[in-house]
Amino acid sequence: MNGKPVVMEHFSTVHTSFLLNFAFTNNITILTGVSASGKTLSFSMIRECMAVDEAVLCLNYLDCRRDIKELLRHTKGKLIVIDNADILLDEAARKYISLDGENQYLLIGRNPENLFATKENLFELVNKKVGEQTEFSIQPYL
Repeated sequence: MNGKPVVMEHFSTVHTSFLLNFAFTNNITILTGVSASGKTLSFSMIRECMAVDEAVLCLNYLDCRRDIKELLRHTKGKLIVIDNADILLDEAARKYISLDGENQYLLIGRNPENLFATKENLFELVNKKVGEQTEFSIQPYL
């Protein structure tokens, strides 16, 4: 599951006092971490950008009744962001994602165990104060 990003190498957005600044090194990025670390906040900020950026598609628990694999099969050239991916994705969708060379993925969840993860794909959310803003970025998971 290691390959260069096919849609974007960088994603950045600002919302009130938060700055999201993600640099992608892989086609599949798995963002993991403990509860309340800002993963779902990051997802919400990216989801807001979906309205103006056609290259972004966000999925979460509201999409649990949809056939995710079928949706992904008909999607090309997008950064697909899935919140709670460890819960939302079934085996077929996980396998499809691991072989998809048409889209780029940011999979968010607490438990990457069933997401075909390798060390190169695992990242954690970090934040730091920059003036009046809190900047969120990703770094390799240790």
